[in-house]
Amino acid sequence: MIAALHIHVGLRDEISYLKKCYFSPPFKLADITENRRQKWLHLMQMSSSPGILDGDQFEIKIELDQNCHLQLHTQSYQRLFSMKSGAKQHMEVFLDKGASLIYLPHPGVPQENSNFTSRSKIHLAENCELIWGEIITCGRKLNGEVFKFSKYHAITEVYTNKRLKIKENICLVPVGNDLAAIGMLEGFTHQASLIFLKNGIDKNSLIDKVKDYLSSEPDILFGVTPAPESGLLVRILGNKSEQLMNALKKITKIFKEDI
Repeated sequence: MIAALHIHVGLRDEISYLKKCYFSPPFKLADITENRRQKWLHLMQMSSSPGILDGDQFEIKIELDQNCHLQLHTQSYQRLFSMKSGAKQHMEVFLDKGASLIYLPHPGVPQENSNFTSRSKIHLAENCELIWGEIITCGRKLNGEVFKFSKYHAITEVYTNKRLKIKENICLVPVGNDLAAIGMLEGFTHQASLIFLKNGIDKNSLIDKVKDYLSSEPDILFGVTPAPESGLLVRILGNKSEQLMNALKKITKIFKEDI
């Protein structure tokens, strides 16, 4: 199935609103903003499909006008079903001056023989704020499908003023590769990443706060590093989806305290 989702957020009286929207099945979009007077617009990306199927091709485009603020939510875990030829998703994001985006999607669950490639390009203008997360699991762990998928490839590129500043390239191919080895997942089954970019932050203070919080979480391994721009990069290895998802949400709250 070939499907598209286009979100365009505008500004009216200093409040962000859904200026234009287009989606084709199985995509759906819901405005879940509770406080209509706050500057942040909350949208939920939904799907009528049980997950990503063989041959699916998704095109997602998000545009934020100047000084707009959007938090894009997802409805549920992203299931990747058994495939022969594979599935693809391309996501492109454009933030105008002073715009802000928070995107913390539910974890991806690649089932046995799934083959998925995702590419996300994020274009930032001046004085933008970005919080972008991703969680990858080993599959249906309770069903015994630990790293039984064929391939999971996720590329994330962040551009500021048309220059590439951050690129993450995660490619997991269990067949022929020991994902538990040193330099890979080292015995863990889940991994989470978080990109935070915003001008004028105190990097050292934020790094200390994030480290203090993550040090209190059991059975994880983590790293926090300054980003090439004004921001931080966080990577976490663990064994539980909910734990990593809650961790990204709590770290986001730490970031928002300093905004």
